[in-house]
Amino acid sequence: MKHNLLNHDGLMWVHYQEEEDFPYPVSYWGTILDIDDSGHLSVLYRWDPHSYCHFHRHLCTTTSVVLAGELHVSTFENGESTSSTVRQVGHYAKMPPGDIHMEQGGAEGALVLFELYAPDGQLTDQLYPDRSIKRTLTTDDLRKMMARQQRSAAA
Repeated sequence: MKHNLLNHDGLMWVHYQEEEDFPYPVSYWGTILDIDDSGHLSVLYRWDPHSYCHFHRHLCTTTSVVLAGELHVSTFENGESTSSTVRQVGHYAKMPPGDIHMEQGGAEGALVLFELYAPDGQLTDQLYPDRSIKRTLTTDDLRKMMARQQRSAAA
């Protein structure tokens, strides 16, 4: 599979958002580029300006590269924000499992490529503010989403 990630209008995007009364603005988009049987997957996410993704914990090794805009990352430990980083275009990061954080698009939003390795199929836990688990995302979930993407693209 080949894509020009900077010319991504032809990709099938899923929009994730929350209602206006949610504690913070959530508006981001995701598309699955590839998943293999060994647990490697490639996903592309884009954030709307000044919007967040859901509070989450990575359950697998995650590598990211910022392709456009800037990504603000707040890391949490024991329920407290311990650090904030602004990742600019070209910024590369590789994080181990267990990383708890929130990401927010900058003034122009953000476009980020993520490469994940989850040999056990466990990707992320979406978290409530108290860090309890709202839901767990797995490679099986993404395979189902990718099949829907492909069916939509073929229609």
